[in-house]
Amino acid sequence: VVLDNTALNRIAEERLRIQNPTVDQLNSLVATIMAASTTTLRYPGYMNNDLIGLLASLIPTPRCHFLMTGYTPLILPDNETNNFSANSQVRKTTVLDVMRRLLQPKNIMVSANTRAGSGCYISILNIIQGNDIDPTQIHKALQRIRERQLINFIPWGPASIQVALARKSPFVETRNKVSGFMLANHTSMAELFDRLLSQYDRIRKRNAFLDNYRKEPMFQENLDEFDDARETVQSLVDEYRACERPDYVDFGVTPSSSSSSSTNPPDGMKSTGRQ
Repeated sequence: VVLDNTALNRIAEERLRIQNPTVDQLNSLVATIMAASTTTLRYPGYMNNDLIGLLASLIPTPRCHFLMTGYTPLILPDNETNNFSANSQVRKTTVLDVMRRLLQPKNIMVSANTRAGSGCYISILNIIQGNDIDPTQIHKALQRIRERQLINFIPWGPASIQVALARKSPFVETRNKVSGFMLANHTSMAELFDRLLSQYDRIRKRNAFLDNYRKEPMFQENLDEFDDARETVQSLVDEYRACERPDYVDFGVTPSSSSSSSTNPPDGMKSTGRQ
């Protein structure tokens, strides 16, 4: 699960209207996300009862395993009174409102562009928390999202949003009857890693912060470890971008030299043209 400090600060300033968010307030956002991600594990239902089952449908290949998160509605309690602040008031929530807001980039805690036309979703899992949720509301919300074409999915896989229902904790006071948490795998994660690569290239070009590394035995002769790490991240960026193409199933597959020879019959099977 990827959480971006830039996105957390943006959400605190724009959504919660906190001018100068503190570390405790940002940690509270992280705690909210991590607690919501384990809701189906702590309050088991018919599906998503274990961590493997929760993630298996979200990760199509071993390398594309970086998941972004979203949560709505976000509410932070005041530190002094432990009551909910007036700045974090939200409108009345319904299942459709929650599922629609989870897809909005302003509620996603990664600095990546997930708008329609910029990348596509590989997989989505929404965990809807509430004690009195009618499953028909879930089906109606999914139908509305499909009709409005709010999201783009990969062209080579199933285009569907998985939904898991979970109960709210009886020990935590909440102002909303329905809240939602999203785990999503999106090809825009390539933007985040590409940004890291550009920052690394600028630092490496100036040989900044490398003196301390050269004091270590493994870096005294060369910096091949850094070069190998950069190649690994670059290959990850290439694979995420390849996920947007219909021919992703052939990504990284090189035709073997034996394929051409397999089309020719063995010597014992060749016809000589004579009887």
